[in-house]
Amino acid sequence: MTRTSTISLVSIAIGTALIAALSQLSLSIGPVPFTLQTLAIGLVASLYKPKDAIASVALYLILGGIGLPVFAGFSGSLATLTGPTSGFLWGFLLYAALTSKTTQAGSRPIRVFLACLLGSTACSLLGFFTFTVITGASVGAAFGWTVLPFILPDLAKIALVTLCHHLLQPITKKEAYFQ
Repeated sequence: MTRTSTISLVSIAIGTALIAALSQLSLSIGPVPFTLQTLAIGLVASLYKPKDAIASVALYLILGGIGLPVFAGFSGSLATLTGPTSGFLWGFLLYAALTSKTTQAGSRPIRVFLACLLGSTACSLLGFFTFTVITGASVGAAFGWTVLPFILPDLAKIALVTLCHHLLQPITKKEAYFQ
């Protein structure tokens, strides 16, 4: 095993652990809980190579799908990956892919912010669409439950990711393996 592949595996494990840990910081405000998962995904996606960012999220979903309590509220099951809020979980893959492909360790803050905004929006749209289809809720009700309450908190999380990304740049520039 090469040094690069070892670092990649360790990075994926750290990214997955960060997502799982921040998932547990959860506040139930309706059918979709407020968590810090997307903060972790934005940070991982803006710092990691695309394949490592996507692999971190995929491993997180696999661990939750086999029943490990990594999803919000210490839950995990295959049913969670097919239930009303499953679109948000699958949307995390979109968030990671879009953000990691449009940023890198040395990206300017505005680029990081916009990349995370794009990823977060794609995640929210998939989650909203899935919730609407599975529950049969009206578009207005589903929007009010799954998107509207999260707009300002998501913008705050994206701003925090942007700040953290900027503060971590001296480290990531030294360690070129992140990108």
